[in-house]
Amino acid sequence: MTSASSSANARASARSFDGAAAQYAAYRPSYPPALLDAVERLAGRPLADARVVDVGAGTGIATALLTARGARVVAVEPGDGMAEQFRRTLPHVPLVRGDGNALPLADASADLITYAQAWHWTDQERSVPEALRVLRPGGALALWWNKTDHETPWLGEQSARMARFLTRDDEAGPTSGPTPGHSAARTDDLTTELDFRRDRLRWTRRVPVDTHLANLGTHSAFLVLGEERAAVFLAAERTELLKVFPDGIVEESYVVDLLVALRPPSPSPA
Repeated sequence: MTSASSSANARASARSFDGAAAQYAAYRPSYPPALLDAVERLAGRPLADARVVDVGAGTGIATALLTARGARVVAVEPGDGMAEQFRRTLPHVPLVRGDGNALPLADASADLITYAQAWHWTDQERSVPEALRVLRPGGALALWWNKTDHETPWLGEQSARMARFLTRDDEAGPTSGPTPGHSAARTDDLTTELDFRRDRLRWTRRVPVDTHLANLGTHSAFLVLGEERAAVFLAAERTELLKVFPDGIVEESYVVDLLVALRPPSPSPA
């Protein structure tokens, strides 16, 4: 696949969320409280009263948690559908339209810039300089991703079923893009000059099987398939899950990958 084709597919995947914004808000998991504790620890400052920019804010899942910690948050979101849902959910939080490659914000205006599930949609050659421009000296850039814990046996088996389905060359043609539950994040080889501090947090949530399936359906790999083809997999998967969870309650296991980089403070005057 050419780089142009890859970029076009990435844009299509990113745009696919707009049509499913309400479903995304209803079914995507949030984050454990320990995540924001770790952000404060690695950033070296409390979130309370911090000027925070939440980029790729989507429907506001991370923004709501940051605001609840007392942060003064400005959200940045490029998608029409996601922005509309955000305004319904968090009408009191400022929202500006844009993305991480060209932040519509003033220089040195943020103590912390966050990307929840969003950094992998950016061009690092542009998004890194933009983050450094908007961060004040001594500020921090925090990136994190909720990733399915594939060490959990049933989740590993589900991932294998999804991979087989999504790569099958049938009448709809082969699909591309990350398998749901697999982060597209480059957490092991971020090509930036930034010195990232890292942490990993494990957590679980218990939800009805239909909530779990609806969450799967909000991932870009399924959204780009179209409802009819995605429904084929989700119906078959429901049968498989009820073999493991006959009471209809699924325990999802996650690992949050967190990376925090500090912008160096300004040098002291001689």
